[in-house]
Amino acid sequence: MATSKSSKASALDSKPTSKAKGKKPARSAVGAPSQHTQASRKGKRAWRKNVNIEDVEEVLEGMRAEERVTGTTLHQMQDGQLFQVDTKGDDKIRHSLPRYSASQLTSTKILAQRSAVPAVFSRTTPGSNKRKPVLNREEKERLMRIAKRPRKGPFNSIMDPSEYAAGSRVVALSEAVKLSGTYDPWAPQPPEEELKDGLETVTKKKAKPPIVTNTRDLIEVPAIVEPHQGTSYNPPADAHQELLVKAATIEQKRLEQAEKLAETKKKIEEAKDNQEEYDFSVAPGMKVQGLHANEEEEEEPQGEDESQQLAKKVPERKTKAQKNKAARLLKEKRALAEKAQRKRLLASINDAKAIRRSTARVMSAQEQEREQRLLKLAEKLKKQGLAGQKLGKHKVPEDSVVVQLGEDLSESLRGLKPEGNLFRDRFQSLQQRALIEPRVPVLPTKRRNRTIEYEKHAWKNFDRE
Repeated sequence: MATSKSSKASALDSKPTSKAKGKKPARSAVGAPSQHTQASRKGKRAWRKNVNIEDVEEVLEGMRAEERVTGTTLHQMQDGQLFQVDTKGDDKIRHSLPRYSASQLTSTKILAQRSAVPAVFSRTTPGSNKRKPVLNREEKERLMRIAKRPRKGPFNSIMDPSEYAAGSRVVALSEAVKLSGTYDPWAPQPPEEELKDGLETVTKKKAKPPIVTNTRDLIEVPAIVEPHQGTSYNPPADAHQELLVKAATIEQKRLEQAEKLAETKKKIEEAKDNQEEYDFSVAPGMKVQGLHANEEEEEEPQGEDESQQLAKKVPERKTKAQKNKAARLLKEKRALAEKAQRKRLLASINDAKAIRRSTARVMSAQEQEREQRLLKLAEKLKKQGLAGQKLGKHKVPEDSVVVQLGEDLSESLRGLKPEGNLFRDRFQSLQQRALIEPRVPVLPTKRRNRTIEYEKHAWKNFDRE
């Protein structure tokens, strides 16, 4: 009997082994997607360690899926939550449903699956039941100092217990380190408390800006100036004669300036013609004697120079007495000059009132002249604008006088010839009214390429004499 029992036990032991060898185990629903290999079960410890629990894992995974869908397992729910008896059907529900709905797609159903289990938050929320520490931070540090436990100091360094005594503050963080990160540079600063010193009622006097008149405000020239009567095609005789005299005066000034410029150019050309040839091999202002000069001519000036040198007397050196005498005379001369100056000053004291009155008259006269000059300038700006004045690099042009001679006048509009340029008149008006800066027309110039001649080394002529 013992033999049969042992054979049965050996047969039972060999059964799982033969099954494991003949049939591959099924792939686990949970785990790595690799081929499952049965580990060795030789011995009780290996059997317990490598036992197959796939069926248990399948059940647990099913329970987890139920929790994801419904929020809890199905066996914990009531029958009323799981089932519903429909005692009254709806015949129209089939007609109200659409024939095709995107919600019926498999991809949409997969994407719509969401877990009913609430998410786990890493941050603490006010509603979380977190156990509060019994000891605060300061009390814990104090107890650690008393117990002389290894404690971290600045920069997380472990301090030696011999460096601090019980209850000391050697390794404790400073107040600045504790408050680090709490300062907000963008926060509004609290108002500073004013210290009353008795000067609260004293107010600083505000500086008045200087009153500067704008030139444009003084100009009262209209945009379009009424033309002179003498410019009409049938002008009055007096107005025409007045305009002719004005044009003649302007032309006379222009001719005088042209004559002065011509004389200046003529003098410059004459100076260039009379200028001696400049030798570039000699320094400017230096004269070099010729190579073929006469020896006799050279000797004569030398003799004259020697006679002149002999005629000059060498000044004798002054003695100490002569130097003292000269210094004494200079001192007496300065004393006499100071005395005369003092006498004139004492004599002018009696005339101080008269001098003050004369000075006041001169100052008032100068002030009146200055005021008159300013009034004339303001009057000129009011009537003519900036015409004739230089602003920056250029001068503001004046209005050109357009007038015709008596024989050129046409008594009818049929024979009238247009004169002047409206664009130039508008541009000059803007300049005279200080609306734009004065400018001159910039005309393009053609570039002239001058020919430069070079003499090659092979064709140079050297003077070998």
